[in-house]
Amino acid sequence: MLLTGKTVIVSGVGPGLGHRVAETVVRDGGYAVLGARTEANLVKSAAGIDPDGGRTAFLPTDITDEAQCEALAALAVERFGRIDAVVHVAARDSYFGGLQDADFATWQSVIDVNLLGTLRMTRACLSALKERGGSVVVIGTQSAVAAPSQVRQAAYAASKGALTSAMYSLARELGPDRIRVNTVLPGWMWGPPVQAYVRLTADSEGVPESEVLARLTERMALPEPATDGDVAETFAFLASDRARAITGQSLLVNAGELMR
Repeated sequence: MLLTGKTVIVSGVGPGLGHRVAETVVRDGGYAVLGARTEANLVKSAAGIDPDGGRTAFLPTDITDEAQCEALAALAVERFGRIDAVVHVAARDSYFGGLQDADFATWQSVIDVNLLGTLRMTRACLSALKERGGSVVVIGTQSAVAAPSQVRQAAYAASKGALTSAMYSLARELGPDRIRVNTVLPGWMWGPPVQAYVRLTADSEGVPESEVLARLTERMALPEPATDGDVAETFAFLASDRARAITGQSLLVNAGELMR
């Protein structure tokens, strides 16, 4: 029970990683405060994790709106009296392309969500985190340090790369208040988005899904990709007191596809 008694804010709760993180919080004895733009996702996730509602709270939250970030932080304190950790899953990852076909207005919106939105949500939680110290865990991406050959998501990778760079500064700035800041960098993560990619690619090419999956895993040291559950477990460790001396670090969770 790594998170017994801890209150954890999870942004970007949907059917994939955000739900898995919130589920892990409750399983490990904590209280999960869920935020996302779509209220239906929050209702479904909270009901599946915590049917009686005693260990979860949620509020529709757009992290590009500072007031909404502050409202989510206030809900955590109101319901559970504290904030011990913040996990940033919320991201805009649906824009594809590179430089030559770039729409820079869209790039700016990606950066506003992935970089600035994460910083807004973090700042909204600082006063509560400072009371006891705590943990901020940023969900980044392996593509920020090694561009994949299968898809091109330059804006997403650049925004997450900037966020990883910001993490180092935040770790130094917030360390005196015993607030730790770390980044988890998933590679191809088996969950709803990657499952959809495999299915759609197989359909468009007329090949078995197993063939598409084999292309993704051929460079991995382990024989299958990490799952969204694996990433959630990594978060639980970084948010727990067992990681009390770990800050300013980036941890790849990628089945050994990229080693460094």
